[in-house]
Amino acid sequence: MNGGFLIINNVKLPLNASLSEAFTVAKSRLRRAGLPAGLSLSVYRRSIDARDKRSIIFVYSIAAFGEFGTPDPERLAEEGITVSEPVPELSFTEGKEQLSHRPVVVGLGPSGLFAALLLAERGYRPIILERGGTVEERRAATERLVRERILDPETNIQFGAGGAGTFSDGKLVTRINDPLTQEVLKRLVEFGADESIKYIAKPHIGTDRLALIVSAMAERIEELGGEIHYHTRFLAPIVRGDTVVGVKTSIGDIPTGAVLLCIGHSARDTHKTLIESGYDITAKSFSVGMRIEHKREDIDKALYGDFAGHPELGAAEYNLSADTKARGVYTFCMCPGGVVVPAASEEGGVVVNGMSYSARDRENSNSAVACSVFTEDYGGTPLAAIDFQRRIERLAFAAGGGDYSAPVITVGDFLSGQLKSFPKEVMPSYMDGAVRLARPEEFLPVFVTESIGRALTSFGRRIKGFDSPSAVLTGAETRTSSPVRIMRNMETRLATGYSNFYPVGEGAGYAGGITSAAVDGIRSAAALITKYKPFKG
Repeated sequence: MNGGFLIINNVKLPLNASLSEAFTVAKSRLRRAGLPAGLSLSVYRRSIDARDKRSIIFVYSIAAFGEFGTPDPERLAEEGITVSEPVPELSFTEGKEQLSHRPVVVGLGPSGLFAALLLAERGYRPIILERGGTVEERRAATERLVRERILDPETNIQFGAGGAGTFSDGKLVTRINDPLTQEVLKRLVEFGADESIKYIAKPHIGTDRLALIVSAMAERIEELGGEIHYHTRFLAPIVRGDTVVGVKTSIGDIPTGAVLLCIGHSARDTHKTLIESGYDITAKSFSVGMRIEHKREDIDKALYGDFAGHPELGAAEYNLSADTKARGVYTFCMCPGGVVVPAASEEGGVVVNGMSYSARDRENSNSAVACSVFTEDYGGTPLAAIDFQRRIERLAFAAGGGDYSAPVITVGDFLSGQLKSFPKEVMPSYMDGAVRLARPEEFLPVFVTESIGRALTSFGRRIKGFDSPSAVLTGAETRTSSPVRIMRNMETRLATGYSNFYPVGEGAGYAGGITSAAVDGIRSAAALITKYKPFKG
């Protein structure tokens, strides 16, 4: 058989076993299946099986490449070996239409970054507009918010090079089943990520490393002829008929032959402009809630038992969900050994998110605990969806004291309906402890707080101590996903009614997280390339 490869599944080994031992087991099973010696081996996937805390193990899947003929299916099945098709190459034919001007990419988050990189590598010399600053400028703006309580509404944890995902855990887990996810991981490794992200079951990079990768990718785009304009706001498209001929920006009008709109989920002003201009935009469901913090060592102990702290395991992760009557509650963006960070992008609002560095060695672990919000909860219109989120953020700002401090409550007080205990055992990590006691009902709808209360009890039955009275809840988490979707043709990826306007990524409502946004950026850039030839001017 040519082109495909084999996967030797369920290679189970103790934590201290070496990679060579995993390959030895794989070779033995290949031999018993009657397959030729000399196949090239590599790790395809590695996960942790911690169901039995007395004997935590690594579970490997090993890929074998080379000529292996037509193997006997029964012998393959006996040895737990499957045949996999090769990952398709990213290839497409350049289009025949001539671009009238260079393409414009709006936004330098994951979708915009990967779209712009592909366009630059194919000779399209994209012009990238980023309302925020560089990674270093974003870091400085966040430090100023913590130190002086002054928010920069243009350069912050939401806006700037790399998008919201840059100041997070750098999680790369995705639910989409798209072969391009491997392309995304490959490119991240090329620009500095650790090789292990290609095969560990829950890959992450860490904010410290991801920031360097974003900067390296931006530099490559500019080396290849792309232009990045930081601190430049996209104001509106300039339209003739069904064609966008230019974009209005804070530095003046820019002519263009096509636009990739990669604005991210927090560009509310852009969403509002497009809604009021008559673009086909619908409201969608999303989630809101709070961040929960525990001692990292407590979560590690609950999930790993006596193996907690083992150097091969690192900080423990969890992913929980519960149905609470009519709606779901789930944990989201779990940051082991991380901190809760200020993620507001509008003055007078408090928003929280989570961040981990690559070492994941801070005192606390945190995650969002988010509750589903349906369109009927807020009136079902796109502007009402945005207003729903904004109202929660402004109420959280007031509950925190009006200086970007965040409202907090212990889980014990939350579940008992009281407000009397300032956190003592688990100290809030938000802005070096800039918090104020407040009941979540001051800023969240009752249906959200009641659902989260029921879910915490359920989660406590699954992870010992999750609903511990000493755990801390910090609000408000509102930016889990875009509240709106900019409608597009899923084949051409063009916005409804337009010939050269491509809504892309999380802000357009078609992705959720770094990897899926990057994939959407690649596919949208590819759609542009297959339609147009590069501008020659």
